[in-house]
Amino acid sequence: MMIPLHIVGGVYRERCQWPMPETDNVFGSAGRAAAALQGTGIERILHAYIGPDLNGTIDLILGGFEFRIEKHARPVDPVFEYVHCLAVPTITPDLVTIPRMAPIHVTAEMAIRFGMLEGDAVVDAGMCVYDPQSAYLPVGFRANGSKAKRLALVANAGEAKALTKTTDLTVAAKALLASEEAEVVVIKCGLDGAIVVSADGIARVPAFAVDVAQTIGSGDVFVAVFAKGWMYDGLDPVDAALAASKVTANFIESSILPVELDQRSRNEIRKATGKVYLAGPFFSIAQRWLVDEVRRVLLGLDVKVFSPVHDVGRGSAQDIAPKDISAIHECDAMFAIIDGIDSGAIFEIGYARALGKPVFGLAQSVPEEDLKMIVGSGCTVSADFASLLLQVAQRS
Repeated sequence: MMIPLHIVGGVYRERCQWPMPETDNVFGSAGRAAAALQGTGIERILHAYIGPDLNGTIDLILGGFEFRIEKHARPVDPVFEYVHCLAVPTITPDLVTIPRMAPIHVTAEMAIRFGMLEGDAVVDAGMCVYDPQSAYLPVGFRANGSKAKRLALVANAGEAKALTKTTDLTVAAKALLASEEAEVVVIKCGLDGAIVVSADGIARVPAFAVDVAQTIGSGDVFVAVFAKGWMYDGLDPVDAALAASKVTANFIESSILPVELDQRSRNEIRKATGKVYLAGPFFSIAQRWLVDEVRRVLLGLDVKVFSPVHDVGRGSAQDIAPKDISAIHECDAMFAIIDGIDSGAIFEIGYARALGKPVFGLAQSVPEEDLKMIVGSGCTVSADFASLLLQVAQRS
């Protein structure tokens, strides 16, 4: 009989406005990991804090995924609100006001532990996969007395840097391997894939290209599939991470749970090293917010960006135009905000296409007739904000 898998971590409501239609799900890291492994034959027991808003409905919401829920009371149910799937979420109630609950204690042969907003989990396990799940104050697995005979730590690059106070991810992985007494450390590096460090050495696992992006929860899926491969399928850590990377790409494109475990052939991401010119109007608060958000996301994806408003600023036509035109020559691609039909942005699009540079245009409220020349000149035009940004970052 297969050993049950105990999953302990957050269950939260997650709302995302774009792309349309809006989504409203109840998963969180632990709930999503448990749902992802439906159909694998692994019995799953979810341990989570549940508050009054979800207490009466959580069994119905997640019941179709056929896992058992061990509920621990909390006074409020946090909600994550995303403008788009690559956005920084707004959390309600505010983080500083979320009450801290007594730790959840779990003793199991096989376990996945996620960090949580409202409490902690003390785990005593034979094998455990741990994901700190904190962009602010990640803590080590053993800091609260948790124990595991065999430990795999899976963290993103920011968490690894915060835990080790170093910016070199290979150094950070080695440091975590020692300090956490781990068998393996996996550091997720976004479009650069993942670093896998164990006693056998260091390996890199690629990320895989996607056409459509819904990235909320992709890290949770990675952890679940890695845990299945490492703990249940007997894969070595590199092969388990490779399987997780491919399945995560399936999930990002489909956003469907349980995940498609098929590891079909996919193209590895060959991240571009050039600079992207950011064209778009910035003459109102809404326009400036969108320019800032595009720039923030691209920089977060490790893409170099030239933004006229940030890198040149305001000034006379004689001063601004030559600098912007020079930058178009220096950049190897353009991201253009077409909404608003700004004359400057339209000129920049045409100039870039005349130079043979690829243009990715965001158009959510532009009549088809007004896009005719832009589309006809070979620009990639989409209303899907996140997918378009990932296409820019993945260009090769």
